Amino acid sequence: MKALVLEQNEGQTLAEIKTIDPSALPAGDVTVDIDYSDLNYKDALAITGKGKIIRQFPMVPGIDFAGRVSSSENSQFHAGQPVLLTGWGVGENHWGGLAKQARVNADWLVPMPEGLNARKAMIIGTAGFTAMLCVMALEDAGVTPKSGEVIVTGASGGVGSTAVALLHHLGYQVAAVSGRSSTHSYLQQLGAGRILDRDAFSDSRPLEKQTWAGAIDTVGGKVLATLLAQMNYGGCVATCGLAGGTSLPTTVMPFILRNVRLQGIDSVMTPVARRFAAWERLARELPESFYQQAATEITLDQVSAYAHAILNNEVRGRTIVKID
Repeated sequence: MKALVLEQNEGQTLAEIKTIDPSALPAGDVTVDIDYSDLNYKDALAITGKGKIIRQFPMVPGIDFAGRVSSSENSQFHAGQPVLLTGWGVGENHWGGLAKQARVNADWLVPMPEGLNARKAMIIGTAGFTAMLCVMALEDAGVTPKSGEVIVTGASGGVGSTAVALLHHLGYQVAAVSGRSSTHSYLQQLGAGRILDRDAFSDSRPLEKQTWAGAIDTVGGKVLATLLAQMNYGGCVATCGLAGGTSLPTTVMPFILRNVRLQGIDSVMTPVARRFAAWERLARELPESFYQQAATEITLDQVSAYAHAILNNEVRGRTIVKID
């Protein structure tokens, strides 16, 4: 079968399309024929070697995939059943989705929700799944469409664009932060009411004018610190990214004086019940137009080039990989 294989030579990560025997697949009780995978920021770091994502080589990357069960030793799944997978360390320490087949543990799989297929599921992928978890966190914190405006940073990326579409569909007023003017029309089509330049979030005082009822932050660093200083009393920030840095130059003042909540979002190890609930909501609540607006489809042979483009901030929305 065809697969993208990462190997390491003298500290350098090498990515090559290879033909491998399915018997080489790692242990697991379900084997899946993969129709689609996708590219996330983490995949791009792994494939280019610019992030310490992979620690065991050789490795087939790809933290997401969707397809049909080929064979199963677990009673939860049967041959021919449509399934999807995101997270659980797949594509990091267990061979992942950028191959024609994957063998995984049954507990990691999600039965394909009604209304989705493999292509749509990968347009959503880890990015969209993370966006849904962020929306659910705002809801859990009591942020409703009547609470006020919600802001999304890194809005033209996979998580951000899905978050904008979801929030708009649910009735929220959405402000989007983007550093590229070329994405403004795209973000408006997804439902952004206004678009702000990311340079406006590069620095802040400990407290600023209360502006946002909620926020979904995919950037971290100074951008997150600025958001915290601008939150309304009782507001919530769901944070899931660190492209802008791992430090957080803020104070305790927003948390103590304005009762602000900072909620971290992890999609990799999300418990099964919440994972299933998030995917069911994604199937129901993402508008059909999202799938036309947000996806670029590539082949396995194009993955390495697109991984570099993602890290250079040259790709908008979602990149899905059709596995032939």
